[in-house]
Amino acid sequence: MGDTATMTIREHLPAPLARTAGAVRRRLRGLRYSYAQLPAFPPAATTPVRMLVGPTNSAGQGHAWAQAAKTLPDASAVAFSLHRKGQFQFADDYGVPLAWFGQPRWQRAQQQYVVENYTHVMVESLRPIFGARGFSDASADIETMVAKGINVSLLFHGSDIRLPSRHAKRERWSPFAPGDELTDRLEPQARRHAELVESLQLPVFVSTVDLLDDVPNAQWLPVAIDPAPWQQAARPLFSGEKPVVAHVPSNAKLKGTEEIDAVLTGLHESGVVEYRRIAGVLHEQMANVIGDADIVVDQLRIGLYGVAAAEALAAGRIVVSYVGDGVRHRVRSLAGREVPIVEADPDTLGEVLTGLIADRDAAAERAAAGPGFVAELHDGRRSAEVLRSWLISKETL
Repeated sequence: MGDTATMTIREHLPAPLARTAGAVRRRLRGLRYSYAQLPAFPPAATTPVRMLVGPTNSAGQGHAWAQAAKTLPDASAVAFSLHRKGQFQFADDYGVPLAWFGQPRWQRAQQQYVVENYTHVMVESLRPIFGARGFSDASADIETMVAKGINVSLLFHGSDIRLPSRHAKRERWSPFAPGDELTDRLEPQARRHAELVESLQLPVFVSTVDLLDDVPNAQWLPVAIDPAPWQQAARPLFSGEKPVVAHVPSNAKLKGTEEIDAVLTGLHESGVVEYRRIAGVLHEQMANVIGDADIVVDQLRIGLYGVAAAEALAAGRIVVSYVGDGVRHRVRSLAGREVPIVEADPDTLGEVLTGLIADRDAAAERAAAGPGFVAELHDGRRSAEVLRSWLISKETL
């Protein structure tokens, strides 16, 4: 039906129905337009090893690991991600809006593209690769890929596999408690994912070493960042009128933001520090924000360090966080390095911060170890070596 005929019909409808019909028509036009504007699939590579990672790209790590994999001989890699409206969009090689993740036409194209072009697929968080087809996880997609001879691995970032009840028994400051909404939501997901890991019998990677408690047979795939922007944006420590302390509450409950706010607000009001609670800043602007701080308080609840801490360490900032003895021991055992993060918890944060400010030379010395730590473990080279054992073999070359 042409536009003129449609307009004629709408003119004879009651006003509310006419408005509804117009809205539906505009929505349909938007869908057609959006589909026409979707980015094309990346050209197929010709290397013997062709890796795809997706679909969560959490903190941009899917793309970072793809970049690391491309440094290996005879390997190419592509990062795919689901684009969610209202969320920060990290760099990737291609992606699709959530509305189209459920469209059968796109799903068929995605499946054909993946199975015809890739030798290896890393599935993040057990999320579907071929779109939302009514499945709660990627099991059906994995079955299809394995049947086509694709080498599939699993990657977990944190709450997708961390069992809250186990964490609560292990960590004094755990944010998880029975009956809590977050705990009740994450517990069954983690149990279900653990069961799938056991049944699928695929190679498994985790991005932080604490997750080895939940997936003992996994390999640690270190988070990877480009240190250069963080180093370039950093000003000299303690060069302002008073120490600047920053906190980024990306997940307030898991990070212990309530306790951090209470301590830092008190220090701010007493004039000891300038407290900056960072929110709504795009990732590409974050290096400047972190580089203008002296101390970065990461989290006080989980017992780990991840991307945000690595970025602040690369900037040569004094990073304060609850890492925990277990994680420190594991990093020492796996990499032979001491984690240069200043330890603190909800009981000791205020004392730790005032101590750092009182002895700025010692604090700066601790911060100076950060860039070297990141260069050795988190600039992508070590991640590439971990991926090598999965990607490169006599069978694939």
